[in-house]
Amino acid sequence: MHVRELTLYPLKSARGVSLQSSEIDSFGLVGDRRAMIVDPNGQAITQREMPLLARLDVEMSQGTFHLGMDDKPAISVRPNAAGARLDVDIWKTIVNAAVAEDESNHALSEWLGREIKIVIFDEHSQRTAEEDWAGDATPVSFSDGFQILVTTTGSLSALNADLAAHGEAQVGMDRFRPNIVIDCDEPWQEDRWAAISIGGIRFDLVKPCARCIMTTQDQKTGSRDGANPMPAMGRLRMSADRRVPGPLFGWNAVPRGSGSIAIGDAVECMEERREGWAFKQR
Repeated sequence: MHVRELTLYPLKSARGVSLQSSEIDSFGLVGDRRAMIVDPNGQAITQREMPLLARLDVEMSQGTFHLGMDDKPAISVRPNAAGARLDVDIWKTIVNAAVAEDESNHALSEWLGREIKIVIFDEHSQRTAEEDWAGDATPVSFSDGFQILVTTTGSLSALNADLAAHGEAQVGMDRFRPNIVIDCDEPWQEDRWAAISIGGIRFDLVKPCARCIMTTQDQKTGSRDGANPMPAMGRLRMSADRRVPGPLFGWNAVPRGSGSIAIGDAVECMEERREGWAFKQR
């Protein structure tokens, strides 16, 4: 097995950036989900509420986020020079974050057609993953809940085979917005991986990822009119464990060290989960 793809999402719910390699720290891929869009009251906004975010390109350079959409002039995003901060709500967790400059907030508000603010998870921001799953005090930025999302090529192939067998259109891996895609021919092997090693770094696979409406959205246009993986996930991957209900695809992972990883790196299973995960029978 080896690493097939690496993807960074600098701005939560915007387009990902494909990488050849990445530094890993306790937060996951360095720079992942360090900015987020919120409403004026600080409530997080994602593609779930605003599919238009799938059209938003993001690049990072020397601490500045550069946003683009269609043919519009780029917006450069930096923390407000006055040091403005805001308590923001992400999945009922309150995080104190830096607010971007007014100019960039106003420009992006015009693009999106509603008033928003861009907030940045900086050195003063604090948030931890769910301790029941990840252990004590593991830091996380603006991801949904954990540091890294892992998926495999074999599992996507199995999902697409089921879609094809039912006359339904197939989907790409980008629908699931993973950070690390592992080239593994056998589907659903990740259900048994308790820990894997990449580049000498241990990653604990702590919790399967329950999927939502974002998987039904084209990750270039935001449209929900095309291929939909939900029916196949319902047939193949409906959790029977009340702790994580719903359709599952991919695993949330916590890095237990730091270093760097790259496309092509070998992936080794360090520890297996004897029981796998319980799924409802069709």
